[in-house]
Amino acid sequence: MKDKYDDIDEYIADLRAEIEKSENCANHHYNLGVALLHKRDFVAAEESFLSAVRNSPRLAEAYVQLGGICLQRGDLDGCLRYNEEAAQCRAKFPVPWSNIGFVHLQRGEPEEAIKALKKALKWDPDFIQAMATMGAAYYMQGDYEASIQISREAIKREPGFGPAYNNLALAHFERGEFAQAVQFADQAAACGFEVRPEFLQELEAHR
Repeated sequence: MKDKYDDIDEYIADLRAEIEKSENCANHHYNLGVALLHKRDFVAAEESFLSAVRNSPRLAEAYVQLGGICLQRGDLDGCLRYNEEAAQCRAKFPVPWSNIGFVHLQRGEPEEAIKALKKALKWDPDFIQAMATMGAAYYMQGDYEASIQISREAIKREPGFGPAYNNLALAHFERGEFAQAVQFADQAAACGFEVRPEFLQELEAHR
């Protein structure tokens, strides 16, 4: 949102006025969608992003936002479809590849997740979220060493990133390294990550 606006409603009103004058401007529709997301008006935001891609069919960021709206309402297929569209528009754009990996992980498809996440990290080696998702995918595969390695890489880059600590806790637990699992679960929680209550209960026996 532009810095000169203190009031998001004023910003939205100005964008709508601009769209009335130039309704084919994809950027105005995209910016309006982002502003509406700030207000959690997902229906109106979706309409704006769809208008953006109608006017600029290769606007990858708009497809990513549409995928995010699908995810918000639990539509994993829609999220995957829009992010694949974004990746087709801009193959070197790491965000859709990371999102594709996340969807595959949610669907219990770690191999497909890792393929997509490797592409995300190829185009942005410091993409922390993609690293954490890859750590979870390796964990799902049972490759605890790889999960630990990528999660440690994420923490090197961002020491306060809770999901990576959670991955470490899970992987060390599976390897029977309970003291480390407890330590990393505590660090995940300290970083604001909500560790699964069932896992915390299991850890209690090892404190």
